[in-house]
Amino acid sequence: MPKRSGLLGLGSNVGERRVHLQAAVEALPAVGVRVLSSSSTYDTDPVGEKLDQPSFLNACLLVETALEPLELLDAVKGLERELGRRDAEIRHGPRAIDIDILMLGELELRHERMSLPHAQLLTRRFVLIPALELDIDSSLPDGRSLADALAALPLEEGVRWAGPPLEPPERNRSEPES
Repeated sequence: MPKRSGLLGLGSNVGERRVHLQAAVEALPAVGVRVLSSSSTYDTDPVGEKLDQPSFLNACLLVETALEPLELLDAVKGLERELGRRDAEIRHGPRAIDIDILMLGELELRHERMSLPHAQLLTRRFVLIPALELDIDSSLPDGRSLADALAALPLEEGVRWAGPPLEPPERNRSEPES
């Protein structure tokens, strides 16, 4: 099965936020996702339906996988549960870990369980800033520029640099380059 590059978004606003993000990075290879690189981490204001909660720590990962979109979705949702996210959590509420599939190669998909590219990718500063750190020339399969989308957003959503990139998993470091 051919491998595709992809972009994942990570977030946490409960407990040791960086520890939760790093645990997700470490766990991804076991479910068929190779982490190629990580953005820096960013402290971000909550957005969405529940604003009265702690700030998030967010990062984006450039990944490679042979998984099909729904297989990848099942894999990352399983990791979320293993790493402490509960299914009953409030939508957009506090959580130990959130893993979003933002893009998967040039795939465009509309399914009841997911959309590719992610439906809110172009509307969230906390995603666009770390995504552009990984590739300043990123664009959607339809050609829309992530940088242009970021420039068009209002500045209300607070996104602050918080720390260096997450560490790639040990399993990645020992793999030969292909």
